[in-house]
Formats: sequence, C-alpha cells, structure tokens
Amino acid sequence: MRIIVDGFGGDNAPGEILLGCARAMEELGIDISVAGDKDKLLKSARELGLEGSFNRMEVLHCTDVLSMEDEPDSVLKAKSGSSMAVGLRALCEGGGDAFASAGNSGALAVGATMIVKRIKGVKRIAFAPVLPTTKTPFMISDGGANVQCRPEMLLQFGLMGSVYMEKVMGVKNPRVGLVNLGTEEHKGDDLRKEAHALLKGCGGMNFIGNIEPRDLPYGMCDVAVADGFTGNTVLKLYEGTALAMMGMVKDIFKKSLKNKLAAGMIYGDLQGLKKTMDYNSYGGAPLIGAAKPVFKMHGNTKAYAVQSALKLVRDCTESGYVEAIGAALEK
Repeated sequence: MRIIVDGFGGDNAPGEILLGCARAMEELGIDISVAGDKDKLLKSARELGLEGSFNRMEVLHCTDVLSMEDEPDSVLKAKSGSSMAVGLRALCEGGGDAFASAGNSGALAVGATMIVKRIKGVKRIAFAPVLPTTKTPFMISDGGANVQCRPEMLLQFGLMGSVYMEKVMGVKNPRVGLVNLGTEEHKGDDLRKEAHALLKGCGGMNFIGNIEPRDLPYGMCDVAVADGFTGNTVLKLYEGTALAMMGMVKDIFKKSLKNKLAAGMIYGDLQGLKKTMDYNSYGGAPLIGAAKPVFKMHGNTKAYAVQSALKLVRDCTESGYVEAIGAALEK
C-alpha cells in the first residue's frame, strides 16, 4: 500500500512528518510518497539522520506551501501547486491508495471535494474524528467541515459514520445519536427536529434518538451526528477538557512528597488513563464521503501521532470503507 503524505502540512512540518513517515514505513510495511520541496525535505531528513529512510520515499516535488491562513479555495487556484494540492491530485490520478495531511482543514475539505471528488450520492464530505470515552470510542460526524447543514446531510453523516464504525472500528450495529439540547424528540431547532425524523425513519442504521453532549464521554453512542459548527465545538471542548483534567491530576501528584509516592504506586494506572484520554492515539480523522481515502492529521501533530495516523490510514483503506459507504447509500 502506498500512502501520499503532505510533507509541509501542520505546525511541525517537515521534520516531525518525516520522522513519523520513517517509523511508519519500518513498522507498518507501507510505502510513502511525500509531497513537498525536495531540497528542503532532504535537508530536514539529513538533520534528523533519516537520509536512508528518505531515499526510500517517493517525492512529489513542489515548492509552494498552503498555510493555515490561506483561504480554503486557494488549494484550487492560488495554491494549486502546493504540497496539499499536488498530493490530492496524485491520489485522484492513482498515484497512491490514500492521502494524509496535517495542513489547513478547510482547504483539505475543499480539495477532497473538488479534486478527489465525492462518492456518488454524497451531498457533503464530513470530518469524522474518533474520540475516547470511559467505555468504547465514538465518532463525531460532522466534526467541522460543514458549518451550515440541511437535515438530509445529517442523515448521511449518520449513515456514513455508522458504516465507518462497523467496517473500521469493528462495532456491530453502531448506535447513532443526534447531538441535541435534550433527549426528547421535540427538542432543538428545526434542523434538529427534521433530521431526527429522517434518522428515525432510516432502516439502514441503529438510531437511538437525541443525545446530550454531557453523555458522550460515557460511551452512550458510537456515532454522534451534528452539523459542523456544533460538532467542532464539541470536539474542541472535549479535547481541551481532557488535557485540562490530565494536567490537574498531574499537579495533584506533584503537590507533596506523599502525593508523589502515591503516584508511584499507581503509575501504571495513570499511564493507562493518559493513553485512554489521548486523542492523538487515533492519529487523525477521515473525511468520510470522499471517493478515495483522505485523512486529516492534527495540526500540531508530532512523529508519534503521524505514525498513529498512518496506521489508521492503512487499516481504514484496507477495510474498504469507501466502497461500503457507496453501497449503503445506494440502498
């Protein structure tokens, strides 16, 4: 399998991107094509002692870089020669099996839609990050690609998320919930009410009704359906709360010698908790609905998260989730 990686996407590119790619090639048995300025990539690889691994990578040479401040549609015009655009075109043309980038989220969504294209019948591509809970992980669909949505789009987000969780995460008959102000059917605005009716009437998924955001950390559903504004708000708050709580726990155990000794006694459990709550362990999020596998890695991603993301990309691509979503939509 060959995965195309945006070598200049994200805050820590290209160094951490190359480190993660090198480790992924060694441990995952995948081939890598990296898009970006060949001279700058080679310089970074030499500084990191990765020249041997870099020589095994295919380089899709381009000198332009799409920044986080660029407008999303610049991937199609002003920055059509950027590493993101070049990588997406290579995927579209059969130069690889999947594409991953830690770059501009809006541009990636536009590029996936306009360059890679959508699965037949898909109205909008959605970001679909998977997050940890006290039980099993859940997916937010949409996590930020579509701020304004129609009810039928939320229906598709639920259906696509359900297929993904079953094919990739191994969840049988995934529970799909609609993020809302309350659990009663009459709660929410017109969008939520109409989407609820569509989801309830769809025989292709296990819709469990409305779900309140406070219940998400307890594993009350496997797919949380939301418009992109709501989904991204939930995502950012979820990540921030997890980091804040882990920081508070760390501060408590550093408070005194007694607390430090207590921490030493439960060190393994603390490490397990940290791993459970670390969203980086999932590496990134698929853009479900794209005609070929496209993945968004975290913008501040480092080598460990890049490696995790590429493992996710490999496993997802091998699962055939794109084809499964297409088949589900046809029904």
